[in-house]
Amino acid sequence: MTYPVALTIAGSDSGGGAGIQADLKTFQERGVFGVSALTAVTAQNTLGVQRVGMVEPALLKAQLDSIGADFQPTAVKTGMLGDSFTIEQVVQAIDAYSWTTVIVDPVMVAKGGHTLLEQEAIESLTQLLLPKASIVTPNVPEMELMTGLKIEGDSSARKSMEALLKSGVTAVILKGGHRTGPLATDLYLDQSGREFSLSTPRLATHQTHGTGCTFSAALTAELAKDHSVEAACTVAKRFIQAALQYPLSLGAGHGPTHHAAYRVYGQGEGEKQDAQAPILHYGHVR
Repeated sequence: MTYPVALTIAGSDSGGGAGIQADLKTFQERGVFGVSALTAVTAQNTLGVQRVGMVEPALLKAQLDSIGADFQPTAVKTGMLGDSFTIEQVVQAIDAYSWTTVIVDPVMVAKGGHTLLEQEAIESLTQLLLPKASIVTPNVPEMELMTGLKIEGDSSARKSMEALLKSGVTAVILKGGHRTGPLATDLYLDQSGREFSLSTPRLATHQTHGTGCTFSAALTAELAKDHSVEAACTVAKRFIQAALQYPLSLGAGHGPTHHAAYRVYGQGEGEKQDAQAPILHYGHVR
């Protein structure tokens, strides 16, 4: 049996809570071997992003070619891409190496408000990369930027998901962390019309740095193991809920999520699910 390999194409977070660092920690926790291609180096901590340096396209291409020549990742995720040149290199590699399971986390703005994707690159993301994506995992602000639609309730959320599907992406998971209410509900919709939602109790915490990276990395790891979309989404939701429920409380700002919490606190497969476990609903996303 071949050990599953997952590839992350993202930026480095010197604070260790997001980006490449979060992805590789999550891959390890979920039992897949993580390989990586670095798109950017950031100087950041829980207080914000102080500086960003993009990796030149030729060096990014060399990283992707090195992976493609020697590994066979069964799932690929993208995180911070930064600019159009980077997106173009990633799309070329996806085509060249026939990477078919591609999870796009459209990282646009850091927790502290620093812009991580140039405005002109949003067009490249939607026109070039999303048609290659198996699943795209935006939060509400990212969805609004990509579609130009304001999300104020379930109806507008549904319309925005339908609009994004027109870009060619196979499926959308609209994360519920930026919405309000007692439950944090993620909505899934794909090209076939299949839809479901996943809800967990909303937690009042500032220990949220890297939540998007961690969720999408957990989803990528499960798909790399050839699990179903429903099973992968459920594990990813449980994984991030545990990471938020049992904080490390590091730093003076938005602290990092606890990547080992799902395992350490007995929320892995075979364990009894506690009150924080997600509720899976099938049927119409209203």
